[in-house]
Amino acid sequence: MVAFVTADWVAQRLGEPGFLVIDTRFSMRHLMGHLKLAVNVPPPKLRDAQGGLLPAEHLGRLFGEVGLGDDVIPVLYDGSDGRNSAMVSWALEYLGRDDVHVMDVVYDQWKAQGREVLYRPVPRRPRQFTVRVNPGVRASIDDIAGSKGLKLVDTRSLEEYTGEAGTDDNPGHIPGAVHLPWQDLVGRDGQLACSETQAQRTFDVANINPSDRIVTYCKVGARAAVAYLAFKRLGYDVRLYDASYAEWEQSGNPVEK
Repeated sequence: MVAFVTADWVAQRLGEPGFLVIDTRFSMRHLMGHLKLAVNVPPPKLRDAQGGLLPAEHLGRLFGEVGLGDDVIPVLYDGSDGRNSAMVSWALEYLGRDDVHVMDVVYDQWKAQGREVLYRPVPRRPRQFTVRVNPGVRASIDDIAGSKGLKLVDTRSLEEYTGEAGTDDNPGHIPGAVHLPWQDLVGRDGQLACSETQAQRTFDVANINPSDRIVTYCKVGARAAVAYLAFKRLGYDVRLYDASYAEWEQSGNPVEK
């Protein structure tokens, strides 16, 4: 379970040996300023050349190389919309971590509050990261194609969902999926995510119930990870289809418009 923590909570733990701060923004943003001792792990590092999620053992090696050990608590932060931190926190949960913390304000808000920002690269101290795959947070194409008991949630734009716009070769959505735009779950005024009250209201409008077995998807996983995290925060039974529509449309499976 991912825990949201305040900027004060993070500031009090900067530099403590039992915590590792992870900047999930893209590398260029990281070089333009970051939290003290923050290492950089943006979502592209989690993927292979074809855009698929790296094997679990490769992911474990990646996190271990940046200094996330078995006895070190990860503390993530992000930029404006939370896609990166959502994807990285999900990946850590998939690898078996149940101690992931995410700062509840974005980097620009941290900086606007006059808190310390550094610009030099952070030395890495590799540690042992033990992978304990948690298959319960991930959905595969076979899970979706073979089950009629899932509530598929398409988090892309309405135009992508209806097939009216986008770059898909076979536009539309996975049959039976409901539409819930990921932007409705993003925070405002420096907050990373919307309030739990707003998230619940959004789920209710989309007719998504706590009893549903939910799978979120988008094009390649990051937008769906925002919804995954919002559902998980409220205790819903949810998995992420990280290969998402990019894989589905290339598989020859049917689509709806």
